[in-house]
Amino acid sequence: MIRHIGLSLILISLAACVPAGPSFNEQIQRAVEATLAAMPTDAPRALASPAAPATNVPLKGLFCEYEFCIGHPADMAFFDVVAKQNPTVPTASTFDKGQLAAYNSSLFVEVMWQTAANGSDGQFMLNDIEESQGDARSGDIQPILLHELNVFYVPISSTASPQLPYGGAAAWVCGGRAFAWKVYAMQPDLAKSLLADSLQVFRCSG
Repeated sequence: MIRHIGLSLILISLAACVPAGPSFNEQIQRAVEATLAAMPTDAPRALASPAAPATNVPLKGLFCEYEFCIGHPADMAFFDVVAKQNPTVPTASTFDKGQLAAYNSSLFVEVMWQTAANGSDGQFMLNDIEESQGDARSGDIQPILLHELNVFYVPISSTASPQLPYGGAAAWVCGGRAFAWKVYAMQPDLAKSLLADSLQVFRCSG
C-alpha cells in the first residue's frame, strides 16, 4: 500500500513538470519529499534514543543494472526515479547518469551517479545528493576505505520526515563514474553500517 501511494504521489508531482519548469535536481527533491510524505503518520512510531545501538539490517537484496551492483535490504526494491519523469519509457537513467530510490517504513535510500572527470574523487556528489532545504550535516566529512573504495562519508540530519530524522551521505568514484548514496533512518548509528554493507557487494564497470 505504501509503495502504491508513494509512486502515485511521485507520478502526480512529476506529471505537472514541463520542460521550462524546475531543474532536474529540484524534480528529484520533490520526488523524494513526496515519497517520504506518503509514509503513514497516523500510527506514530517510537524513535530510538540517540544513545541506542544501531539495529542490524540484513542486506540480502542486490541491485544490478546500468553496469554496477549495490546491496540493499531485501524488503526494499530500487526504482528508477528519473523514469518517473517520462513514464513512456521503462528506464530513463543511463550508464552515464541516473538516480534510484528505495524505501520502507523505517528507511529511505537514494543512489545517484554520473560520469566523472579524470582525477575526480567524487566528493562533489555529496552536494548533489544532499537536499538544500531538508538535510544538514551533523559532522565532518570522513574519508574512509570501504572494500577497496575511497569513500567520503558524512552524517546528516533531515527534516524531510519526522519519522526518519537521522542519516548519512557518501560519495566515491568507480570506473570513470562518481557515485553518491544517502539514507534516512530512525536510528542515528544505522547509516554508516548500512553503507559498509551496501558497498561490500558493490562493483562497477567502465
